[in-house]
Amino acid sequence: MTARIVLLVTSPRLPAGLLTSAAWDVVRQHPVLTGADSELVTAVRQAGAEVTVVEGPATQPLLDAVAAHGTVVWLAGPAGDEALARELGLRLARQPGLAEMELMYGSWDPPGARLLDAVAVLDRLASPGGDPWKRAQTHRSLAGYLLEESYEAYDAISADDTDALREELGDVLLQVVLHARLAEELPEGERWTIDDVAGGLVDKMIRRNPHVFAGAEVGTLEEITENWERIKRAEKARHSVLDGVALSQPALSLAAQILDRAARRGIEVPPPSAGTDADAEARLGADLLATVAAAREAGLDPEAALRRAALTQAETIRAAEPEPEPPPAGSR
Repeated sequence: MTARIVLLVTSPRLPAGLLTSAAWDVVRQHPVLTGADSELVTAVRQAGAEVTVVEGPATQPLLDAVAAHGTVVWLAGPAGDEALARELGLRLARQPGLAEMELMYGSWDPPGARLLDAVAVLDRLASPGGDPWKRAQTHRSLAGYLLEESYEAYDAISADDTDALREELGDVLLQVVLHARLAEELPEGERWTIDDVAGGLVDKMIRRNPHVFAGAEVGTLEEITENWERIKRAEKARHSVLDGVALSQPALSLAAQILDRAARRGIEVPPPSAGTDADAEARLGADLLATVAAAREAGLDPEAALRRAALTQAETIRAAEPEPEPPPAGSR
C-alpha cells in the first residue's frame, strides 16, 4: 500500500466537528497529527480518533509516522498551514518514494463566511482593550459617517467604478456592524445584535417576496411592485402615504419622493404657489418644487440631473482656475 500524508484543511468559520463523511472516515482510520490544540482537535478526539500535537517543525514527525503507519493525517490549523505543505512538497519531490501527499477539504467556507470575520473584528475593536475611539462612539456620533460612506458608494456607482464600489460598500458594512456592536451595550430590554439585524432582514425579504418563497402567482414587474407595497403597508400600519419617507435626505430627492408617493396612491395635489407677498426663500422653494414636479412628469430624476450639472460646472471651474505658482527656489 502506498504511503500517504493527508493534509486535512477545514473552514475555521464553521462549528468544530462539522466535517464531511470522507474526512471523518480518514481521521477515524489513521493517526492524526496537528500543530496545536483547538476546538476541532477536541471534537475529533471526542469522536474516538487519536490526535497528537507536534511541537516545532512537523515535516520529520509526519514522515516518521508515515513510515510506521502507512497513512497519516495532518489536521491543518485555521490558516491552512501552507508553509508546511510547501516544505513537505519539496521534500517528497526530492524523495518521491517516502510518501504521496493528498490535499483533502473537510469543510468549506459557506457564502458570506467573511461576514463572520467582520463581526469578530468589530467585536474585538469595540470590546475592552480594543480601539478607544470606537468604544467611545454612539449611534448619534456615527450618524454622519453612515451618510458619508453611503454618498461615497453612490459616487462609485455614478462613476461606474465597480472596484471602488466594492471598497465603499465595505465601509458601509463597517458602519452597519459597528452600530450593531454598540447596540449590544444598550440597557436590558433595548439591546440588539447583528443577528437581530440580519434576522429581521431575512424575515422581511421572505414576507415581501411571496412569489419566490410562498408560490404566490404574480406576472409583471408592476404586479410584483404593487404586491410589495401592499405587504409593506400591512406590516407598517401607516396612516399616511408619506409615513416612512426619510425627512433628513437632501431636499431635492425628498421633494421627488413625496410627489412620487402621492402619485402612486392616486393623490393629486398641485404644488404650492408663493404669493406676491411671500419672501424670496418661499418663492424660490415653490419654484424649485414646481421644477421637481415637472421633472417627474417628464420621467427625469431631478437629483441626478442637478448632480450632473453641478459636476459639469465643477469641471469648468477647475479648467478656468490659474495654474498654481511654483514654490520659491530652494524651498522644500
